[in-house]
Amino acid sequence: MNETLSRIVDSGVVAVLRGVPADQLIGIAEALHAGGVTAVEITADTPEVADLIGDVAGSFDDDEVVVGTGTVLDSETARTTLMAGAEFVVSPSLHEDVIETCNRYGAVSAPGVMTPTEAVRGYEAGADFVKVFPAKTVGPAHVGAMKGPLGQIPMMPTGGVGPDNAADFIDAGAFAVGAGGALVDYDAAARADYEAITETAREFTRIVEEARADE
Repeated sequence: MNETLSRIVDSGVVAVLRGVPADQLIGIAEALHAGGVTAVEITADTPEVADLIGDVAGSFDDDEVVVGTGTVLDSETARTTLMAGAEFVVSPSLHEDVIETCNRYGAVSAPGVMTPTEAVRGYEAGADFVKVFPAKTVGPAHVGAMKGPLGQIPMMPTGGVGPDNAADFIDAGAFAVGAGGALVDYDAAARADYEAITETAREFTRIVEEARADE
Protein backbone atom coordinates (compact mmCIF):
# COMPACT_ATOMS: atom_id res chain seq x y z
CA MET A 1 0.00 0.00 0.00
CA ASN A 2 1.16 3.53 -0.76
CA GLU A 3 2.75 5.03 2.37
CA THR A 4 0.53 8.13 2.32
CA LEU A 5 -2.60 6.02 1.92
CA SER A 6 -1.40 3.78 4.73
CA ARG A 7 -1.08 6.80 7.01
CA ILE A 8 -4.62 7.90 6.11
CA VAL A 9 -5.84 4.41 6.96
CA ASP A 10 -3.98 4.56 10.28
CA SER A 11 -5.65 7.87 11.12
CA GLY A 12 -9.11 6.54 10.21
CA VAL A 13 -10.42 10.10 10.20
CA VAL A 14 -9.50 12.84 7.74
CA ALA A 15 -10.10 16.33 9.11
CA VAL A 16 -11.50 18.65 6.44
CA LEU A 17 -10.47 22.24 7.20
CA ARG A 18 -12.18 24.92 5.15
CA GLY A 19 -11.47 28.64 5.41
CA VAL A 20 -9.47 28.37 8.62
CA PRO A 21 -7.72 31.63 9.60
CA ALA A 22 -3.97 31.32 9.26
CA ASP A 23 -3.36 32.15 12.92
CA GLN A 24 -5.55 29.23 14.05
CA LEU A 25 -4.48 26.55 11.62
CA ILE A 26 -1.41 25.19 13.41
CA GLY A 27 -3.25 25.17 16.74
CA ILE A 28 -6.11 23.21 15.18
CA ALA A 29 -3.73 20.75 13.52
CA GLU A 30 -1.88 20.21 16.80
CA ALA A 31 -5.17 19.70 18.65
CA LEU A 32 -6.32 17.15 16.09
CA HIS A 33 -2.99 15.35 16.27
CA ALA A 34 -3.22 15.19 20.05
CA GLY A 35 -6.63 13.54 19.64
CA GLY A 36 -5.37 10.93 17.20
CA VAL A 37 -6.47 12.51 13.92
CA THR A 38 -3.27 12.56 11.89
CA ALA A 39 -4.66 13.25 8.39
CA VAL A 40 -5.52 16.87 7.61
CA GLU A 41 -7.12 18.14 4.41
CA ILE A 42 -7.00 21.89 3.77
CA THR A 43 -9.50 22.89 1.11
CA ALA A 44 -8.21 24.69 -1.97
CA ASP A 45 -10.75 27.50 -1.60
CA THR A 46 -8.96 28.62 1.57
CA PRO A 47 -7.05 31.89 0.99
CA GLU A 48 -3.29 31.37 0.52
CA VAL A 49 -3.83 27.61 0.64
CA ALA A 50 -0.38 26.74 -0.72
CA ASP A 51 1.35 28.73 2.02
CA LEU A 52 -0.87 27.17 4.68
CA ILE A 53 -0.15 23.66 3.45
CA GLY A 54 3.55 24.39 3.63
CA ASP A 55 3.18 25.78 7.15
CA VAL A 56 1.33 22.72 8.45
CA ALA A 57 3.57 20.24 6.66
CA GLY A 58 6.61 21.98 8.10
CA SER A 59 5.26 21.99 11.65
CA PHE A 60 5.25 18.21 12.08
CA ASP A 61 7.66 15.37 11.51
CA ASP A 62 7.01 13.33 8.37
CA ASP A 63 5.48 10.45 10.34
CA GLU A 64 3.24 12.61 12.54
CA VAL A 65 0.70 14.27 10.24
CA VAL A 66 -0.14 13.72 6.58
CA VAL A 67 -1.36 16.91 4.89
CA GLY A 68 -3.52 17.08 1.78
CA THR A 69 -5.63 19.44 -0.30
CA GLY A 70 -9.39 19.26 -0.68
CA THR A 71 -11.94 20.74 -3.09
CA VAL A 72 -9.50 20.44 -5.99
CA LEU A 73 -11.23 20.88 -9.34
CA ASP A 74 -8.35 21.16 -11.81
CA SER A 75 -4.86 19.87 -12.45
CA GLU A 76 -3.23 23.28 -11.97
CA THR A 77 -4.49 23.53 -8.40
CA ALA A 78 -3.43 19.94 -7.76
CA ARG A 79 0.11 20.61 -8.96
CA THR A 80 0.43 23.91 -7.09
CA THR A 81 -0.57 22.40 -3.77
CA LEU A 82 1.51 19.28 -4.29
CA MET A 83 4.54 21.47 -4.87
CA ALA A 84 3.69 23.27 -1.61
CA GLY A 85 3.84 20.02 0.35
CA ALA A 86 0.45 18.31 -0.01
CA GLU A 87 0.68 14.52 -0.04
CA PHE A 88 -2.85 13.74 -1.13
CA VAL A 89 -5.52 15.49 -3.18
CA VAL A 90 -9.28 15.16 -2.72
CA SER A 91 -12.03 16.45 -5.00
CA PRO A 92 -15.79 16.77 -4.49
CA SER A 93 -16.32 15.43 -8.01
CA LEU A 94 -14.57 13.30 -10.62
CA HIS A 95 -11.76 15.02 -12.55
CA GLU A 96 -9.49 12.65 -14.42
CA ASP A 97 -6.90 15.37 -15.10
CA VAL A 98 -6.48 15.81 -11.34
CA ILE A 99 -5.94 12.07 -10.90
CA GLU A 100 -3.42 12.09 -13.76
CA THR A 101 -1.47 14.95 -12.19
CA CYS A 102 -1.36 13.19 -8.82
CA ASN A 103 -0.13 10.00 -10.46
CA ARG A 104 2.55 11.96 -12.28
CA TYR A 105 3.92 13.28 -8.98
CA GLY A 106 3.40 10.12 -6.96
CA ALA A 107 0.65 11.61 -4.79
CA VAL A 108 -2.53 9.99 -3.52
CA SER A 109 -5.74 11.10 -5.25
CA ALA A 110 -9.39 10.72 -4.31
CA PRO A 111 -12.18 11.93 -6.60
CA GLY A 112 -15.64 12.60 -5.27
CA VAL A 113 -18.23 10.06 -6.43
CA MET A 114 -21.85 9.21 -5.77
CA THR A 115 -22.54 6.26 -8.08
CA PRO A 116 -20.88 2.92 -8.86
CA THR A 117 -20.16 4.14 -12.39
CA GLU A 118 -18.26 7.17 -11.09
CA ALA A 119 -16.39 5.04 -8.57
CA VAL A 120 -15.22 2.63 -11.26
CA ARG A 121 -14.27 5.46 -13.63
CA GLY A 122 -12.20 7.14 -10.94
CA TYR A 123 -10.47 3.95 -9.89
CA GLU A 124 -9.72 2.95 -13.48
CA ALA A 125 -8.24 6.41 -14.02
CA GLY A 126 -5.76 5.70 -11.24
CA ALA A 127 -7.36 7.07 -8.06
CA ASP A 128 -6.16 5.53 -4.81
CA PHE A 129 -9.57 5.75 -3.18
CA VAL A 130 -12.88 7.48 -3.75
CA LYS A 131 -14.68 10.02 -1.62
CA VAL A 132 -18.39 9.24 -1.37
CA PHE A 133 -19.87 12.72 -1.26
CA PRO A 134 -22.10 14.10 0.10
CA ALA A 135 -22.45 11.15 2.45
CA LYS A 136 -25.33 12.64 4.41
CA THR A 137 -27.50 12.56 1.29
CA VAL A 138 -27.25 8.80 0.83
CA GLY A 139 -26.17 7.40 4.21
CA PRO A 140 -24.24 4.27 5.22
CA ALA A 141 -26.57 1.93 3.34
CA HIS A 142 -25.47 3.47 0.05
CA VAL A 143 -21.81 2.89 0.87
CA GLY A 144 -22.59 -0.70 1.80
CA ALA A 145 -24.50 -1.24 -1.41
CA MET A 146 -21.62 0.06 -3.52
CA LYS A 147 -19.02 -1.93 -1.58
CA GLY A 148 -20.92 -5.13 -2.42
CA PRO A 149 -19.87 -5.32 -6.09
CA LEU A 150 -16.93 -2.90 -5.69
CA GLY A 151 -15.15 -4.29 -2.68
CA GLN A 152 -11.78 -3.61 -4.28
CA ILE A 153 -12.32 0.17 -4.25
CA PRO A 154 -11.49 1.92 -0.95
CA MET A 155 -14.25 4.38 -0.04
CA MET A 156 -14.24 7.34 2.33
CA PRO A 157 -17.63 8.95 3.03
CA THR A 158 -17.47 12.70 3.64
CA GLY A 159 -20.09 15.38 4.17
CA GLY A 160 -22.40 14.96 7.12
CA VAL A 161 -20.27 12.40 8.96
CA GLY A 162 -20.29 12.86 12.72
CA PRO A 163 -19.82 10.87 15.92
CA ASP A 164 -23.39 9.60 15.68
CA ASN A 165 -22.95 7.85 12.31
CA ALA A 166 -19.19 7.34 11.79
CA ALA A 167 -19.38 3.76 13.08
CA ASP A 168 -22.23 2.99 10.69
CA PHE A 169 -20.12 4.07 7.74
CA ILE A 170 -17.19 1.95 8.92
CA ASP A 171 -19.54 -1.00 9.38
CA ALA A 172 -20.77 -0.44 5.82
CA GLY A 173 -17.24 -0.89 4.48
CA ALA A 174 -15.64 2.56 4.57
CA PHE A 175 -11.89 2.42 5.22
CA ALA A 176 -11.95 5.90 6.80
CA VAL A 177 -14.27 8.87 7.17
CA GLY A 178 -13.85 12.54 6.35
CA ALA A 179 -15.28 15.11 8.75
CA GLY A 180 -15.39 18.88 8.86
CA GLY A 181 -17.69 20.89 11.11
CA ALA A 182 -18.63 17.87 13.23
CA LEU A 183 -14.96 17.39 14.08
CA VAL A 184 -13.58 20.92 14.30
CA ASP A 185 -15.36 23.51 16.43
CA TYR A 186 -14.27 26.78 14.84
CA ASP A 187 -15.82 28.82 17.65
CA ALA A 188 -13.64 26.92 20.11
CA ALA A 189 -10.60 27.61 17.94
CA ALA A 190 -11.45 31.31 17.82
CA ARG A 191 -11.30 31.46 21.62
CA ALA A 192 -8.17 29.27 21.67
CA ASP A 193 -9.98 26.35 23.33
CA TYR A 194 -8.04 23.75 21.42
CA GLU A 195 -8.62 21.11 24.08
CA ALA A 196 -12.27 20.98 22.97
CA ILE A 197 -11.11 20.05 19.47
CA THR A 198 -8.75 17.42 20.90
CA GLU A 199 -11.59 15.84 22.87
CA THR A 200 -13.81 15.61 19.79
CA ALA A 201 -10.92 14.12 17.81
CA ARG A 202 -10.42 11.52 20.51
CA GLU A 203 -14.11 10.63 20.37
CA PHE A 204 -14.01 10.28 16.58
CA THR A 205 -10.92 8.08 16.57
CA ARG A 206 -12.30 5.93 19.40
CA ILE A 207 -15.54 5.38 17.50
CA VAL A 208 -13.69 4.41 14.33
CA GLU A 209 -11.28 2.10 16.16
CA GLU A 210 -14.12 0.32 17.96
CA ALA A 211 -16.11 -0.06 14.75
CA ARG A 212 -13.07 -1.57 13.04
CA ALA A 213 -12.54 -3.96 15.94
CA ASP A 214 -16.11 -5.22 15.57
CA GLU A 215 -15.65 -6.11 11.90
